Amino acid sequence: MKLDPDFTRIHTALTLKGEPDRVPLAEASIDYDVKCAFLGRPVQTISDEVEFWYRAGYDFVSIQAGFREVFWPHYLSPKKGEKAQDMTRKIKGDYTLYQGGTTERSWAPEGKGLITNWDEFKDFPWPKAEDLDYSMVEKVKAHLPPGMKAIVYMGYIYTSVWWLMGFETFCFALRENLGLVEAIQEKVKEIQSEALKVILGFDHVGAVWHPDDIAYTEALIVSPAYLRKYVFPWYKWAVDLCRQRGLPSIYHSDGKVTEVIPDLIDCGFAALHPIEPKAMDIGELKQEYGRSLCLIGNIDLGYTLTRGTPAEVEEEVRLRIKEIGPGGGYCVGSSNSVPSYVPLANFNAMRESTFKYGGYPLQV
Repeated sequence: MKLDPDFTRIHTALTLKGEPDRVPLAEASIDYDVKCAFLGRPVQTISDEVEFWYRAGYDFVSIQAGFREVFWPHYLSPKKGEKAQDMTRKIKGDYTLYQGGTTERSWAPEGKGLITNWDEFKDFPWPKAEDLDYSMVEKVKAHLPPGMKAIVYMGYIYTSVWWLMGFETFCFALRENLGLVEAIQEKVKEIQSEALKVILGFDHVGAVWHPDDIAYTEALIVSPAYLRKYVFPWYKWAVDLCRQRGLPSIYHSDGKVTEVIPDLIDCGFAALHPIEPKAMDIGELKQEYGRSLCLIGNIDLGYTLTRGTPAEVEEEVRLRIKEIGPGGGYCVGSSNSVPSYVPLANFNAMRESTFKYGGYPLQV
């Protein structure tokens, strides 16, 4: 395939401006092991990172930034206190098809997190937005080929609160200590608001991805009333700010979010990602919301991308483009991300099938 990155391609899809030259590829996150296997060497520099996204056929480079940095291992270093080890749970397992199989992964706290009372809230080393690390966003500009931009993957607003509290503590606090939940929620929004303003100061940023897992397979995790009071107003503010800069906003949540899709549209989001097949029917979403939302993802991680064959991946991509691609407003991608248990052959099949069947006018 001739490498032809063109951010107007994905911008056209995201903003529902009709059919671009072909269906774009879009992923928020691709595992390090997959990137290294694709390039045939370690990804060690920002130049390597850009080369991966370029050679894989994407029109952008996904860069993570914002309040989510607080959850990265380096943030609570031993110098800042013993609580560093409690930020996430570390578990070893066979999570990768590469590097010999067994690796260690970090998981959010299920029970008790770092902030369970007012003293812990006051003692937590809350960052200022200017203290967060924007170096990757800044440095990527010098390495972007013509036609490519960065999409910054920010977050989280709702998710940060229960990550900091631990999910069980958060749930009990909704009934027993709502004031603490509100205080954490407002602190997160305050920091993320200023971080977003920093991100929007970079002229090579073409869109903003707002991740916040508010649902599981069957339903929302919390009441929509909570989201409408504490979360969605911030989304609307953030999306409006992005729109003032001419940037579309992409919303990410796993699970079944159908109950609040009208709310997300009212917030102004341009696109919805990743549309898990076991949670929502992408065909039904296209029919009901295709004039309001670009749809991203849906290639099944439950079976096809992870345990299927490249031929099965190709057929699923073909069918998805045939069903969802007409008129534009669709980007091919996984139904979450591309983790290290996706075989390289299947990742490549997803990409190459998009190039094969995704050219407009569609011939599928």
